[in-house]
Amino acid sequence: MESLFHPKGNQHIVDRIDKLTPIALSEWGVMTVSQMLEHCQLPLQVVYGTKEIKVNWIMRLLFGNKAKKQFTNAHPFGRSMPTAKEFKITHEPDFESAKQKLKELVTKFSREGHDAIKVTVHPLFGKMTHTEIDIAQWKHLDHHLKQFGV
Repeated sequence: MESLFHPKGNQHIVDRIDKLTPIALSEWGVMTVSQMLEHCQLPLQVVYGTKEIKVNWIMRLLFGNKAKKQFTNAHPFGRSMPTAKEFKITHEPDFESAKQKLKELVTKFSREGHDAIKVTVHPLFGKMTHTEIDIAQWKHLDHHLKQFGV
């Protein structure tokens, strides 16, 4: 699996983001391409410490370990997985702004390395290593870029 920390892997994701157009259609799910671009920013903002989400402790206890394993293993995500309510985008963002912001957040991973990561205790998954964070972020971005055919 590629790494967002590694410049080559990071550039691969940015290049795929650049291939998106405002009229790209999803192969599954209900998000528009602009909503997906904004949605993908939110988990990055969580690990950068600029967005905070709260998870019910019961959810963390019941589902945290299982979800963490799913997000950090080598297997790709399945289609139409559930999304945390804090990550659902219900408005229609500006495509170019959302695209540019996502690219900035992605490049921060390789530009700043581990120093970019301010939050290593995920609200649902619990304590995470930098490697686990990298894998989860990569898989999430890859999943949604595939959703829109890139």
